[in-house]
Amino acid sequence: MTAAKPLDGKRALVTGGSRGIGKAVVRRLARDGAQVVFGYRENEDAADALAREVAGTVAVRADQEDLASLDALFERVERVEGVHRGLDVLVNNAAINPPTPIRDITPELFDRVMTVNAKFPLLAMRRAEPLLRDGGRIVNISTLNTVLPMPGLALYSASKAALEQFTAVAAREFGARNITVNTVSPGATDTDLLRDTNPPEALEQTAAFTALGRVGTPEDIADVVAMLAGPDGRWITGQNIRATGGFVL
Repeated sequence: MTAAKPLDGKRALVTGGSRGIGKAVVRRLARDGAQVVFGYRENEDAADALAREVAGTVAVRADQEDLASLDALFERVERVEGVHRGLDVLVNNAAINPPTPIRDITPELFDRVMTVNAKFPLLAMRRAEPLLRDGGRIVNISTLNTVLPMPGLALYSASKAALEQFTAVAAREFGARNITVNTVSPGATDTDLLRDTNPPEALEQTAAFTALGRVGTPEDIADVVAMLAGPDGRWITGQNIRATGGFVL
């Protein structure tokens, strides 16, 4: 007899699910039994390959600079067959990080980063709330850089700090229905983006400074998300879990 999985019969929505941390989250939630709708922005081939590889997943193109993408995501959630109408897990993962010194920030860039990283996730939570079944889960992906500010990351850090505050307030507002809302803040995580924007020696220095002696993997972060999304996360809400391997103690 096959053992029950922690997310059997559950439905999840993951933004930015075609690569990196989002891809690992899609795989992990599906492995735990959830049907997963995931958004992607550009790489249709990668998204389609993931949807073919992982049973029970559906890819939807969604550009978070365009708030109309909310309709595409949530309409697809409502059309997924196999479980009754509704949603159980929302993971706001998609974000952009164009490193820019404050002197070079334009009003247009400010609006772009804040829309993708803060406004869209907030409106996704608003859109998800009536669909979420009692006991649902929301997990928002932030960053260690809200407590470890670095040059060039003013907009990224500020947008993620706003998301952390949205999380705390939503935990209060949604708690009456046993809906938990939490933040996961990764540290340095071994993704294509990290390797494309950092020289090898910087990654070596980061690993040496980290208590556990390495940089994180997308799967490390996905495991924390899965814990919060599953039954073991029922008594955790309004928290920011810094999944950094001990980079900041």
